[in-house]
Amino acid sequence: MRFDIITLFPELFAPILSSGINRRAYESGLVEVHLWNPRDHAEGNYRRVDDRSFGGGPGMVMMAEPLYQCLLAIRTARNEGEPAPVLLFSPIGEKLTHASVEHWSSSAGAILLCGRYEGIDQRFIDRYVDQQISLGDFVLSGGEIAAMALLDAVARLQPGVLNDAGSHQWDSFNPALDGLLDSPHYTRPEIWQEQGVPAELMSGHHAQIARWRREQSLLLTSQRRPELLEEARLQGRLSPQDEAFLMQNRQKPAQ
Repeated sequence: MRFDIITLFPELFAPILSSGINRRAYESGLVEVHLWNPRDHAEGNYRRVDDRSFGGGPGMVMMAEPLYQCLLAIRTARNEGEPAPVLLFSPIGEKLTHASVEHWSSSAGAILLCGRYEGIDQRFIDRYVDQQISLGDFVLSGGEIAAMALLDAVARLQPGVLNDAGSHQWDSFNPALDGLLDSPHYTRPEIWQEQGVPAELMSGHHAQIARWRREQSLLLTSQRRPELLEEARLQGRLSPQDEAFLMQNRQKPAQ
């Protein structure tokens, strides 16, 4: 898959593309990333890409024409039969979820548009942006961090990237966990600052360990993200045993 990123700060992406386990996805070509600076497609000696907003107000707005010329160059470079969708990271976009990450992880890729300043000329958005995505109810200085988040989430789902191929199935929100939050984890030493490890995890009994993890996942989700629990319930993902456990432990904190 191929992701083309339109950004005024391409240098920000160097660390994520060359560090950590996910770099395997980029180095192997499983996830192809190309960076494009709209300044390279702007006119004039100063390569201007922004101007003041009509109607007044603080801040600057990214101009439509440099973005359009940049998009044309990307379309030519991709040489694709069906145009790749253009995604804009924006506060008004749909929230990025595990389901949408899974969608993009099995797609042919997309063109990621990272806005800056007060925003982007709406005419460009109306004509060329296919989908807007948000990380949550807050505002960033630009779309680069959001683009990195999407790339990171997509890369780790590619085969051969994680040391354990099934590792991501234990992630919070994964359908393998019925969309619930993951359970707590523990490692050596067995006693740390006078705190021990739950006995179930030390039992060596696989069914008992699996049930403990399920119950802790249920408790944690009910306390921190009850809407996820309700969604799992509506979709019939909770067993009678799950429901009985939740009924008995309504106020009990996860360990």
